[in-house]
Amino acid sequence: MVPSKLVRSKAGRCLPVVLAALFFAGCGTQAPEKNTALLQGDAKANSAFYLQQMQQNADNNKTTWQLLAVRALLQEGKTSQATELWKQVPTELTDAQRQEYTLLSAQVKIAAKDYKGATSALDQLDVEQLPASQQARYWQARIDASQGRPSLDLLRALVAQEPLLKGDVKQKNIDATWQALSAMTQEQARALVINADENTLQGWLDLQQVWFTNRRDPKMMQSAIKDWQTRYPQNPAATQLPTALSNAQNYKPASTDKIALLLPLNGQAAVFGRAIQQGFEAAKNAGVSPALPPQSQPAPQNAPDAAPNADQPAQASDADSQQEAASNNDVASPSSAPVDDLTGERSQTPQPQLDSAQQTEEQAPQAPQQQTDAAAATPPQATTAPARPQANIQVYDTSSQPIEQILAQAQRDGASLVVGPLLKNNVNKLASSNSPLNILALNQPENVTPTANICYFALSPEDEARDAANHIWQQGKRAPLLLVPYSALGDRVSKAFVDQWQSLGGGTVLQQKFGSVGELRQKINGGSGIALTGTPVSGSQPADSVTSTPSPVADSAAGQSSGGVDSAWIMASRNEISLIKPLIAMRTGSHSGVQLYASSRSAQAGSGADFRLEMEGLQFSEIPMLAGDNPGLMQQALSASNGDYSLARLYAMGVDAWTIANNFSQMRQQPGYQVNGNTGTLSATPDCVIGRKMVWLRYQQGRIVPAGY
Repeated sequence: MVPSKLVRSKAGRCLPVVLAALFFAGCGTQAPEKNTALLQGDAKANSAFYLQQMQQNADNNKTTWQLLAVRALLQEGKTSQATELWKQVPTELTDAQRQEYTLLSAQVKIAAKDYKGATSALDQLDVEQLPASQQARYWQARIDASQGRPSLDLLRALVAQEPLLKGDVKQKNIDATWQALSAMTQEQARALVINADENTLQGWLDLQQVWFTNRRDPKMMQSAIKDWQTRYPQNPAATQLPTALSNAQNYKPASTDKIALLLPLNGQAAVFGRAIQQGFEAAKNAGVSPALPPQSQPAPQNAPDAAPNADQPAQASDADSQQEAASNNDVASPSSAPVDDLTGERSQTPQPQLDSAQQTEEQAPQAPQQQTDAAAATPPQATTAPARPQANIQVYDTSSQPIEQILAQAQRDGASLVVGPLLKNNVNKLASSNSPLNILALNQPENVTPTANICYFALSPEDEARDAANHIWQQGKRAPLLLVPYSALGDRVSKAFVDQWQSLGGGTVLQQKFGSVGELRQKINGGSGIALTGTPVSGSQPADSVTSTPSPVADSAAGQSSGGVDSAWIMASRNEISLIKPLIAMRTGSHSGVQLYASSRSAQAGSGADFRLEMEGLQFSEIPMLAGDNPGLMQQALSASNGDYSLARLYAMGVDAWTIANNFSQMRQQPGYQVNGNTGTLSATPDCVIGRKMVWLRYQQGRIVPAGY
């Protein structure tokens, strides 16, 4: 027999559920005001409950439960089911039901990434007529429809939503507000025009100026934030600082007194490790000469073919050793190696490989005389790295023992900071190593696990693709075509470009792949040319999910798209692009109006005047040092590498690694912190993956000049 106490206990637990069911169901006889109260409240039950109530009711009551079920399904991430149920909502609705239906329409469209449609739905609502819970959802829909792109409308939505929130969601709102502000440049923020009564927003804008003014001095930042809190006591950030600024308040500089430098010193990758070590130690011992002002740049030289030929191997080695290196997936290729080597794929000319630590492009940069034209017209960007000869650098050979043992040894030796490792197989093990040391890895894993003490610095081709998307967007182009090789890396850079493009608000991106140099020559001989058509590329979002730009017109004959292309980014070697550009002109004419862009893989030393004239109008990216921004360092690097441009590039990476090591805490803790490095303008994501902005140049009448915007 069941004890009566247990029966009473079970009954007590069930009673609230029964009462709730009776309240919600109302035995099928809800009053209109109860319908309104349900719709304007919080949907706290699960979708199964609302779907059951929808089946048990009829007419107007059924519609109320149907709307609540749609809301619950969206909250549970069941987008398809929610969309289908939303489409079945009847057209005859009460005022309260129509209000809820319109709000749900925006949420359904956001789930489908139809942000323009969501905005149109929200425009039909008068937010002042909504109760508090619906207002919070309204503003969240406005925030979601902005896709995180910083704007005055986004800031106003965040500020309006904040008083309606409590607990963790309030902190998320504050963090999102700060993220939108810190994504703006100082000039963009100053250009915002707000109303006189927008006191909370004014406080946020002043906080951003405080951050801009003091972000390079942690102590000044702490003092300035306290002063700001005194001036704006009613601002939500005065009592709940954004997480990023709270971290800055607790900033502690990382010690660089004893650095463990983890590099391969034996085997095929040793030459790359030593080049990075040379740059790192040179910057540590003597600092780096600042970039010369434009008027001090050396005069142009007249030896266009003086630089080493990038078609040759990066180092003297026999064919067998090169073949072995090409099959080694743990090693990355130097910058003169074919881009396919990044993924360990067999190339036509095998090269020693480094994986993605070094940008794998068939490129030594342009010869110095080519760089001078660009450098003379642009202000220097490279930053002087601080010399600290007293710092203790201890080098560990990662080819001698497992990375876990090396990290443990470095800790026992008293290291305060680790720079390295370089090879991807070792970098992949860092997150699981549980080392307490601050680590600046010189490569990046495919999937980054956020770790409080690790930053990743890799000169990856994906970085260049993202930078290309930014540059093309800033030049006002909105319908790009990607021309990439048939390879896994071609797919990766396409995805990186598309993800960045769509984050900027762009729509469909087309892609066309090309084959070998031999296949391109066949097209030349056949007179077929290259049409500026392609197929949509899939990024992290569906290719047609963003509707802010028109999609190109479908070409049914080719099964591709065409007609809307206004730009093309080409990832090709010098030999490939010397055929691709004429092939495009053969098909579209030399004055098609489509701007052509290229990765730095297409730019090599030894490219003479004929090549530069053939590339007329083409824009391409380059690292600042080899674009002429720091001729002193360039000569220093070339001297240390015996004129090998590939190793000079790694030398520059070592120099920048020293600079980042001396700014490790700022990069790790202060959002938006930048370093004007010799491999690019460097900044970190919240996961401390360090990206870079490159220099853009253009071929003009046989010379190389700044591309501009």
